[in-house]
Amino acid sequence: MRARPLVLPILFLALATAGCGTASPPVEAERVEPARAVAPDRPANQPRVVFLGDSLTAGLGLPEDQSYPALIQQRIDEAGLGFTVVNAGVSGDTSAGGLRRLAWSIEGDARVLVVALGANDGLRGLPPAEMQRNLAAIIERARGAGLRVILAGMEAPPNIGPEYTAAFRRVYTDLAREHDVPLIPFLLQDVAGVASLNQADGIHPNARGAAIMADTVWRTLGPVLTAVSREEP
Repeated sequence: MRARPLVLPILFLALATAGCGTASPPVEAERVEPARAVAPDRPANQPRVVFLGDSLTAGLGLPEDQSYPALIQQRIDEAGLGFTVVNAGVSGDTSAGGLRRLAWSIEGDARVLVVALGANDGLRGLPPAEMQRNLAAIIERARGAGLRVILAGMEAPPNIGPEYTAAFRRVYTDLAREHDVPLIPFLLQDVAGVASLNQADGIHPNARGAAIMADTVWRTLGPVLTAVSREEP
């Protein structure tokens, strides 16, 4: 397993200087939307790849076809893999929120779950141990339902303190090791803190940033989908 990069994104530094602390609001006010296929015209019998995340996954501020899950659908089609991507990203969601809506997010013939939660836990300064319990429950329940799981890591705001950020980072590496699931070390790798790759709020990736996120995710997801496609249905 690759070591997690010790990244302190300018993204979170900007939030810190704006006065973001432990009582900070989430990235976006929480609103619950149904999980949806990124391409509604997909064959109904295709197995599903579900992205369970927050506004970074939902593609806040972008057309639906420019969110990174939608770009992953394009990669799947180009590779000739018969999967339908479901974007179950909800703006403002925490790990607890993701756990609450897991069951209906993976309804249907879901085969792979990408868990991309934690940004709002970090922005709110929620206890890392609580986030770890929530993410562990998501992984265990999804695997119990027969899904392959991929975990996407996130970084906490550095203004909360080095002990918190270190504990937050360890949650992902510990979960990946304990549950033997593939880890994407940092979902926003090479995007966080780069002004030209983010929208005006400095938080949410623009179309170019989302394309880099898709590259980051695909490096881990692509081989998993290839393996799943070779399995007996």
